[in-house]
Amino acid sequence: MSNPAYQLVLGNKNYSSWSLRPWLLMRMFDIPFEEINVDIYNPGARKRVLEHSPTGKVPALKVGELVIWDSLAITEYLAEQHSGLAIWPTETKARALARAVAAEMHSGFENLRGEMPMDISGTKPVVEISKGVGWDTRRIVDLWRMCQEQYGNGGPFLFGGFSAADAMYAPVATRFRTYGVDLAAHGDDGAAEAYCETILSLEPFAEWSEAGRSQMDERGQAY
Repeated sequence: MSNPAYQLVLGNKNYSSWSLRPWLLMRMFDIPFEEINVDIYNPGARKRVLEHSPTGKVPALKVGELVIWDSLAITEYLAEQHSGLAIWPTETKARALARAVAAEMHSGFENLRGEMPMDISGTKPVVEISKGVGWDTRRIVDLWRMCQEQYGNGGPFLFGGFSAADAMYAPVATRFRTYGVDLAAHGDDGAAEAYCETILSLEPFAEWSEAGRSQMDERGQAY
């Protein structure tokens, strides 16, 4: 089902972590939209993206003449437009914390993102990770534990039910799997591993992953 009110411009699903975030959010909250897929690895991709977004980057949400070109901005716009949905936690303190951890993902963890780019179809175990990735991993494990202990209410996600914070960290779960990161070695008591499995087991995530695999040629490269 599509809704002409929303068009979501996406990149290659195997690699585009920023595209995954708003896509998963909208699917988990049953917000209908039309996909515009751009193979960002082919010549001319930037020109095609520029037809939809002023930055030449993905993702972008198009709402009529309005273009929103940042994952976190898209999230906030959707939360405003669909106030009846718990895109952010409903409790004030939990909502503030969810926004803080989402913003930290949005602007931080450069080592993890730079050294372990998302590759959903890949299996690339790293024998020894860098200190920087180790610091990022421990911080993420600690963040997840804090959120679940303080506001998880026994639910499987960071704030009990699925929220924008989970959408922001979904690509991290794929990175930990792809690169075989030992979470126990970074302070995990099993909760972070279980959380990753929860994200990776989501039906929409399975759909995204299958589409990502279909966007690979026989050499294991993007179209």
